[in-house]
Amino acid sequence: MPAEIFGEKYEFLPRPHILTFEEIERLARLFVAAGVSKIRVTGGEPLVRADLPELISKLSAIDGVDDLTLTTNGYLLAQHAAALKDAGLNRLTISLDSLDEEVFKKMSGRPQGPEKTLEGIRVASELGFSPIKINVVVQRGMNEHTLVDTARHFRGTGAIVRFIEFMDVGTRNGWELSKVVTASEILELIGAEFPIEPVSPNYRGEVASRYRYTDGEGEIGIISSVSVPFCGDCSRARLSTDGKLFTCLFASSGTDLKTPMRDGASDAELAEIIGRVWRKRDDRYSELRSKVTEFADAAGDRVEMYYIGG
Repeated sequence: MPAEIFGEKYEFLPRPHILTFEEIERLARLFVAAGVSKIRVTGGEPLVRADLPELISKLSAIDGVDDLTLTTNGYLLAQHAAALKDAGLNRLTISLDSLDEEVFKKMSGRPQGPEKTLEGIRVASELGFSPIKINVVVQRGMNEHTLVDTARHFRGTGAIVRFIEFMDVGTRNGWELSKVVTASEILELIGAEFPIEPVSPNYRGEVASRYRYTDGEGEIGIISSVSVPFCGDCSRARLSTDGKLFTCLFASSGTDLKTPMRDGASDAELAEIIGRVWRKRDDRYSELRSKVTEFADAAGDRVEMYYIGG
């Protein structure tokens, strides 16, 4: 969330406009009843939401949730990790684009370096969160020269670094194809320093291609939605903080679930809306963009990633 846009004077959504924990829990139960088994809490930055462990506790108690995880920038993680663990959170994904202080500041758009994020990772590891995944968005001319250092730092720790091609999410991140460091280039950079070999995916639709160090010191992942799209295997739905259902990270609009829910819709009626949207989904933005380079420029407005998460 760029500081030049989301500074001190920015007016965020009034609290009545966002879903309550009880509403999130109710919708989550409907999604699980429809077949969802993994829930990820993301943002924006979820750790700024007051009383977040209460929500985690509600979600972890839903029968059928096999994996409950949270994506965070890690800035507040050290102080909240224990409460999240106690509430039933299974795993963590932490955004950390570089260990280099100046590069980190430039990419985050904030004056803080990576120290608090690293402290959060340390505390989470000591509490037994495993595996911890570290997300690194790779942007040409910005941080590709620091990738090996990041891989080296987490090698042998049990953490899995996932290098992500710079994506054209939303309209405000200055995306250009020339700024994309492709998966093959990332593999070459890491492999030149630490020999790696491919590993089979954990499940169909896993977004990261897996590679392990040949000396047994762990693994990395590479997410290649620009150079090698995986729309056909996508099985993710996204619920925004104001109650809209999105079926694609690159969508321009979502389906309102909050209004019918607050207007008294039954669980069956809400489930019917969810099912109808899911059955009709035909999102394949990444595939289209890969075939026509100019597609992104002509695609119109897209929801910002800080609005619906990754």
